[in-house]
Amino acid sequence: MKKSDINPMPAFFDRYIHIVEDITLNDALSKYTPENIFGDIDLLLALEDRVYAPGKWTVRDIVQHVIDNERIMAYRALRFSRNDHTVLPGYDEELLGAHTMANQRPLLELIAEWKSVRTSTQYLFKGMNEEMIIRSGVAYKSEISALALGFVIVGHPIHHMNVIRERYFPLLV
Repeated sequence: MKKSDINPMPAFFDRYIHIVEDITLNDALSKYTPENIFGDIDLLLALEDRVYAPGKWTVRDIVQHVIDNERIMAYRALRFSRNDHTVLPGYDEELLGAHTMANQRPLLELIAEWKSVRTSTQYLFKGMNEEMIIRSGVAYKSEISALALGFVIVGHPIHHMNVIRERYFPLLV
């Protein structure tokens, strides 16, 4: 199913979904891989420990956040696709970010972990038929389908790469 098949469009998560082109979810998950989103890894390696303002995350923190978010969104999609109507809570990304070891890990290791998580996510969605993928539930006070969660998974790291381009890459000049 394609992005345009999402109905209703979830209010909070739409900012990530709208970043992605109108292709099938499986195509989007395959196209927007860590390598394709991040592009030149050497630039990211040069930025590993830099921040554009006090209290902001490093690139390693951002990659860890993307990994955590993909796992959480995939878990939600799993629950909803299996017809679980339990209302799922939001999560505090600042709390999770404050309790990682991202800055003690090599960036390339974090990217390898994200690739592994993405492979798992692809298998999760490949294992859903149309009935399963359009099932929805409530997460973070918003009704959202498994399909929409899949596009959040794709769009969320694109959003963060845009932030890196805008705010972090200028630090290399």
